[in-house]
Amino acid sequence: MASETAIFAGGCFWCMVEPFDTQPGIQAVVSGYTGGHVPDPTYEQVASHQTGHTEAVKITFDPAVISYAKLVEIYWRQTDPTDAMGQFQDRGDSYRPVIFVNSPAQRATAEASKAALSASGRFKAPIVTTIEAAKPFYPAEAAHQDFYKKVPWRYAIEENGGRAQFKATHWA
Repeated sequence: MASETAIFAGGCFWCMVEPFDTQPGIQAVVSGYTGGHVPDPTYEQVASHQTGHTEAVKITFDPAVISYAKLVEIYWRQTDPTDAMGQFQDRGDSYRPVIFVNSPAQRATAEASKAALSASGRFKAPIVTTIEAAKPFYPAEAAHQDFYKKVPWRYAIEENGGRAQFKATHWA
């Protein structure tokens, strides 16, 4: 089975796993950190906002089952693409929305999708999600993996901290 990877940042990585993990063709979704200047950072280091990293998810998928374009579409529905400095209750540069691309083809797909979203009129404010070249990805500590399965009550609190209401309002 062939596989590719996609890396998305959109606020707390706890809330970014489940929407992808439940799709057919997804082989793995790993929470982690990317985009910074400190090798192999810890959660505490990233949370200090001193490493330059962003919380993100790395998705391994079978492109014969689910396309990268479909993953980008799912991504938009998890984030507020008009908020450059965080997502919902998660504030700061480690929570900024970013699509990290692994190839020219991924960049073209992400750019076209962003342009279509901008042109759709769905949002009054400009789409500020950035599209950046992928950088080293460091898996987060085990406690942060599959959080929605391990601690469902806490995941529900985080998910309902503005994200669920936003999705219902903008993507109904």
